[in-house]
Amino acid sequence: MSNHSRRDLLFLLALSPEALDALQQHAHTPLAAPKLQYLDPQTAADLETLAAQIIPSDDTPGAKEAGVIFFIDRALATFDQDKRPLYRDGLIAARAAGLSVAKIEHTEFFETLRRHTIMGFLASPAWGGNRDQIGWKLIGLDDAGAFQPPFGYYDMPEHMA
Repeated sequence: MSNHSRRDLLFLLALSPEALDALQQHAHTPLAAPKLQYLDPQTAADLETLAAQIIPSDDTPGAKEAGVIFFIDRALATFDQDKRPLYRDGLIAARAAGLSVAKIEHTEFFETLRRHTIMGFLASPAWGGNRDQIGWKLIGLDDAGAFQPPFGYYDMPEHMA
């Protein structure tokens, strides 16, 4: 671990035009699209079709636009690995039902997929879903580090002493 301060780092960067150019290039490079960790592309597409029926796109973005499939993929690759057989078997039944959630909505697979879809829509984007904070914007969640009351809140009569 280095004992350099931020001031030292800025000083070093200021002396190195190449480093500044590299950082500037990196800052203007678009983020790479998320990659699947566990699911194969066809399985991901089928699950995305089902998730899009759970949170559809209408006048607001839905599960597909929020990238919920990447949250589901990450869940199955990490903290919910025990759900893999449920997804495998449930997807077989869902495919046989024409990928219609109406035909599988009373199954354990559907309940798990629904839970993962909602979690992926509203969880931190760091977990793979909620692309561009779509879910948070939809519910009006401001991703601030700390709560700040709205401007003028304390000037309201009920808050004045």
